[in-house]
Amino acid sequence: MTSALHIRRYQPTDADPVVELWQRCELVVPWNDPHEDIARKSSVQPELFLVGTVAGLPVATVMAGFDGHRGWLNYLAVSPDHRGRSFGRRIVQAAEERLAALGCPKINLQIRASNHAVVDFYRRLGYGVDEVVSMGKRMPTP
Repeated sequence: MTSALHIRRYQPTDADPVVELWQRCELVVPWNDPHEDIARKSSVQPELFLVGTVAGLPVATVMAGFDGHRGWLNYLAVSPDHRGRSFGRRIVQAAEERLAALGCPKINLQIRASNHAVVDFYRRLGYGVDEVVSMGKRMPTP
């Protein structure tokens, strides 16, 4: 049953349950402080940080962003207890709708190469592998 999922904008009271969800979904890595990531997102396009709840408790998240050229999806998570109910598809679609309303022509995302199940999930949603090299640079924190 998918009707129990309510998708809304992130609220500050969601912080601890969202971080716990990300930890359960193995999205938290040592080099990214999830509370700092939430604070950063809360200051830039906070309307694109979505939380899916069941009975008022966060069970799904996605952070979307749009820089005027490309959209991005980050921190897509669905509680292991709620998988297989289309919650991931629904929260991604909600983010896509918001990005499309901003005029976003393409959405990018990054997946760890070893995470084959997530690659398959996104393929089913119409995403494909781009022939690009993803590069990054850690910036010093002020």
